[in-house]
Amino acid sequence: MLVNEYVQSQDGELSVTGPVVGETIISSDLETMWLKICAGLRRDLGAQIFGQWIKPIKLSGFDSDTGVLELELPSEFAATWVRDRYADRLLLAWKAHYPAVTNLMFEAQSGAAKIARLPKNGSVASQTTGVAPSESKFRLDLDPRMTFGQFIAGDSNVLALNAAQRTAAAEKPLFSPLYLQSSTGQGKTHLMHAIGHAFRQEFPSSNIIYMSAERFMIEFVSAMRRNEGMEFKASLREADLLMIDDIQFIVGKNSTQEEFLHTVDSLISQGKRVVVAADRPPQALDGVDQRLLSRLSMGLVADIQSAGLELRRDILNHRLATMPHQHVSEEVVDFLARTISRNLRELEGGLNKLLAYAQLTGREISRELAEEQLSDILSACRRRITIDEIQRTVCEYYRLDRNEMSSKRRARAVARPRQVAMYLAKVMTPRSYPEIGRKFGGRDHSTVIHAVKLVEHLRGEDSEMDNDVRMLLRQLES
Repeated sequence: MLVNEYVQSQDGELSVTGPVVGETIISSDLETMWLKICAGLRRDLGAQIFGQWIKPIKLSGFDSDTGVLELELPSEFAATWVRDRYADRLLLAWKAHYPAVTNLMFEAQSGAAKIARLPKNGSVASQTTGVAPSESKFRLDLDPRMTFGQFIAGDSNVLALNAAQRTAAAEKPLFSPLYLQSSTGQGKTHLMHAIGHAFRQEFPSSNIIYMSAERFMIEFVSAMRRNEGMEFKASLREADLLMIDDIQFIVGKNSTQEEFLHTVDSLISQGKRVVVAADRPPQALDGVDQRLLSRLSMGLVADIQSAGLELRRDILNHRLATMPHQHVSEEVVDFLARTISRNLRELEGGLNKLLAYAQLTGREISRELAEEQLSDILSACRRRITIDEIQRTVCEYYRLDRNEMSSKRRARAVARPRQVAMYLAKVMTPRSYPEIGRKFGGRDHSTVIHAVKLVEHLRGEDSEMDNDVRMLLRQLES
């Protein structure tokens, strides 16, 4: 392939230093577009993330018939990481700069070497000494963004956060193992990475192992086939901190469960620390050995509940605080927090997609743009709240008769709750202004528009009104 190497000058600019010879030719147009895309991503993601994940990407090949552009990364892990987290943003950038690119393929460099084991001091052994660094089956891949400092606490996750911090602290925790349990995308993986970072900082010479249960099984089976079972077991038992994610996928595998059980027993007996995470409590793990179930339950089971509206809003505001050049109105933040409620990964992903699209197209970030660009996420997350349900909830809150929603009375004690109900109908349902008007005694669409604008204005001026609306939103979404 003919792929240009990129270097970054002291002022942060990217430039082409020369071609690397291979099989497929990359056009100069693609090279030029990649430079522009990199410049934008560096500003958007920050120098650290850009340098770690985006800068190593090489343009590998482009098929003009299919529109597929191949991107090459130094390792399989890097290719998977970038594909999972930045594929949408990269594709959107390519489409904006070079519409002929319609899809991206992420690949590891052919013949990429295995990642060398990190010695206990945290640095790779010097290549100049003539001693090759020892390889490890358990390389430690921690996301630098997933620290305790970047974890936003709320009522739904405070127990798990405190337990995770205690697990990583210098003092020996009162419980082991720590079992983190939550549905997908609520923060348990973030906490495991944060434990790893904090434990390494507290104990720089520590041996930390973090992997998924699926990888644990693959490594175990592979070691047994190579007659290296004893080496595999010894490597696990050397851990000062062992963390296994998605433990639900280890169930039903008798030999793997047996090995994991013995590993947990060995580490706990040595006073080492064990953290596991799953999408269900230990008692709900189907096909699990009762002895292993007993070990997983004997420590602390910390449940992370689904994030509430306030926590979702706090997470969005925290993310935006790190991007002062991006302006997103409180209305849009509130809309995303209320609508994308299934999990926090979708919430942050939706915000990132919206920010990237606005930056690449120059469009202002508005609620209309969010509804347009995030329609797939919003439709999957949106609970079907009806106008009847809204009217009933508003009447109960303000202690009104349900008939007042359709009556002609204009007394403020009746009209204002009616206007609040119209506002909620607009922001929480896909109904049009005329449709909403018909549900409120056949009122004209202009009456609904007036009510929506009035309540929006009052929320900014009247704290009592804003509190009423927030309470009603919380009731309707619960």
